[in-house]
Amino acid sequence: MAMIEAEGLARVFRSRRHTVEAVRGVDITVGEGEIVGFLGPNGAGKTTTLRMLTTLLRPTAGTATVAGADLLRDPLGVRRRIGYAPQAIGITAGGSDPNCTVIEELRIQAQVYRIPPADAAARIRLLLDQLELAGLEKRLCKTLSGGQRRRLDIALGLVHSPRLVFLDEPTTGLDPQSRSNLWDHVRALRDELGSTVFLTTHYLEEADALCDRVMVIDHGKIIAEGVPDELKHRISGDVITLSFGTAAGGAQAGLVLAGQPDVKDIAADGPSLRLSVDHGEQALPALLRSLDGAGLTLESVQLARPTLDDVFLTLTGRSLRDDSPVQPGPDAEPELAGTAS
Repeated sequence: MAMIEAEGLARVFRSRRHTVEAVRGVDITVGEGEIVGFLGPNGAGKTTTLRMLTTLLRPTAGTATVAGADLLRDPLGVRRRIGYAPQAIGITAGGSDPNCTVIEELRIQAQVYRIPPADAAARIRLLLDQLELAGLEKRLCKTLSGGQRRRLDIALGLVHSPRLVFLDEPTTGLDPQSRSNLWDHVRALRDELGSTVFLTTHYLEEADALCDRVMVIDHGKIIAEGVPDELKHRISGDVITLSFGTAAGGAQAGLVLAGQPDVKDIAADGPSLRLSVDHGEQALPALLRSLDGAGLTLESVQLARPTLDDVFLTLTGRSLRDDSPVQPGPDAEPELAGTAS
């Protein structure tokens, strides 16, 4: 069953001087039980897409069904069925109130969703244990660490047992240990609580560690999607670097290896060769045998796996880490879809 089905989703911002196409007709399908990562640099359209799918922004065009509810015809139904942890921490971003205690925040959230007190108490206890918040119930939210605050924001989005959880940059601003800890909790959302997870991120290692599938967005369009390992191999391949004693040795090795069927590309750099190959661990033995047969002696061999940044660099010519935000001005007025009810 698809938890998200979006077709042609678009968002245009207009001001007196500019028109910004933040999202340009994206198609998204997310299956039940998946953890799907939505990747792209700042300004690529990640958060705008997420805000449309969570009913916080009305699409300019396109249709979507989210957790079984029509995004335009039944936004209240969408809100009842999803959980959402916004990117920024704090009440102004829709997160926890710094002057409330942890237990007060969770109880208020349960009341908002009209959960019976007994059911709410059991659910809150489960979330406190699951997200390592037990013992912090009487702490003011403003006294929590960054990692604790993020886990509380996620707990607030899970009180009503949503089938689908949206996480917008869930680990931004956290130290490496807190980030790794939160990854474990995100996995548990699916494995132990049965939720489907859709998250935005620009941390490449986060997508590799967490996601069953990734989508890459750039300039408002999805430019690639797939399982991380398959996507990396399909777009970039593995990289083998061979170092020889002299530039002449490197040049001779390039001639020997140019005809090998597994070699997609060869780049020479003095005494070194950089080979792009499919399935490097399988290709390497044959390459070494060819070099040995030609009487060439290696000084070193390195096998490197491609990264998601390599994928993005191949597709766009720039790094996924590049920050080139495109934001509407403060006087921008959105163009709303005229056919929505």
